[in-house]
Amino acid sequence: MEDKTFKNGSQELSGRYEQLYAMLLDAIPSSVLLIDLHMRIISANRNFLEKGRRTLANTIGYRLEEVFPTIILNQMDIAKRIRQVIENHTPVMGERMTYRAPGVPIRIYYYSILPFIWQGHVEGAILLMDDVTEQVRLSEEVRRVEQHLASIVESASDIILSTNRKGIILTWNTAAERLTGYTVAEVLVREFTDFCADEDRNDIENVFSRIDAPKYAPQTKECPLRTRQATFIPVSWVFSPLKDSSNRTVGVVAVGRDLTERKKFEMQLYQSQKFTALGVMAGGIAHEIRNPLAICSSSAQFLLEDDGTPEFHRECVGKIHKGIQRASAIIENLLKYSHPSMSTKTTLVNLASLIKETLTLVDYHANISKIEVALSFPKEPIMVQGIATLLQQVFINLFLNAITAMPAGGHLGIDMKVDHTKVQVRVSDDGRGISPREIGKIFDPFYTTSIVGQGTGLGLALCYSIIKQHKGTIEVESVVGRGSVFTVIFPAHFAGGEQ
Repeated sequence: MEDKTFKNGSQELSGRYEQLYAMLLDAIPSSVLLIDLHMRIISANRNFLEKGRRTLANTIGYRLEEVFPTIILNQMDIAKRIRQVIENHTPVMGERMTYRAPGVPIRIYYYSILPFIWQGHVEGAILLMDDVTEQVRLSEEVRRVEQHLASIVESASDIILSTNRKGIILTWNTAAERLTGYTVAEVLVREFTDFCADEDRNDIENVFSRIDAPKYAPQTKECPLRTRQATFIPVSWVFSPLKDSSNRTVGVVAVGRDLTERKKFEMQLYQSQKFTALGVMAGGIAHEIRNPLAICSSSAQFLLEDDGTPEFHRECVGKIHKGIQRASAIIENLLKYSHPSMSTKTTLVNLASLIKETLTLVDYHANISKIEVALSFPKEPIMVQGIATLLQQVFINLFLNAITAMPAGGHLGIDMKVDHTKVQVRVSDDGRGISPREIGKIFDPFYTTSIVGQGTGLGLALCYSIIKQHKGTIEVESVVGRGSVFTVIFPAHFAGGEQ
């Protein structure tokens, strides 16, 4: 009775273990086959059956060649490898196999073959197969993307390099090699600042020191790059943070554009503009001086004749004198344009007081032209550093131009504001305005929109030169028939010397 009970208990326990074995086998994500010495399959887990679209009934007890496609057996020689494992007791690890069941797309597996040993004897082999189709596909896709990105970087005409957080160079593309003469092997593990001019090192180091800022934006900077020939090429850089998969900043990406050709073009354009300006100036000088010289010449010829009356001679002398004064004024204004002031000594100037004083000088012209003047100044004194006589000359020119633009009367507005560290003075009129074709030329020497003989064309050019000497700017907006607005901006002067 006890033997029967023990036997029944053993069978029950054995059944449990078999069930547990089957559950564990089915839970394994790999495909598992147990093959006996006669190449027959004696066990197959659920993963293998599902991948191969087979059932236990048409798998267990069948020979290997009846389960696997012939093409797989021939190409991969699985049967031979299994026999070698059984005979040599030596496992085969990590081999690749392509497997395709009827009606199923190609699957890629990595497989291993292990000898199955029971009580010291080899009774078969275990075949483990892991489906890596998706991993292979993804890795190939990643490889294609990487190759595509690498091709873009290497094909780019701009310099593209990357560094770590300390500025050590990690990558260096073909354009960088071509422009500098340094190969990748020569620059790796060197600091980016080693290839910058000494005066730019601090600025570049500041760029790298700020990469951890929460709102770090790409930084742009012109910084020459050193070449193998110890020369420098002008480069415009854009520095951007280099992020890892966790969006952490791990370095800097620098994209640089060679400005050599652009600089050459700019220099050629600048030279061309200089020659054009010189031609305009020469033509203006010739035109302006020729008129008084012609008057002087004709008057002198009349003086050489004996039949003139004393009154006529005095009239000729007067014309000669006026012609000489006219030519002298032109030359004096030209010198002022070239050198606004021989003195560099500046003082603090109350700009509101200076403008009010200047208005008294043009008050007569404003009254006879029926011009209404409107002022808008801050209550507190606004001080600028400058030369009072030159600043007065600027505003006299602007006021007289505005009055001239309103021959039938109108409104002259003068508005002063302080914006942070700048003083802004707007001089507006509602006169005839300036056409878009002319507005770009009004600051050129000898260019004038006045009636012939009523101006030398140096007024606004002189204003521009004086304002530039005072570290300021002048801007103009105009609409034909509605008037013009000239805006002059100077650095403000505050208590304690802040500017």
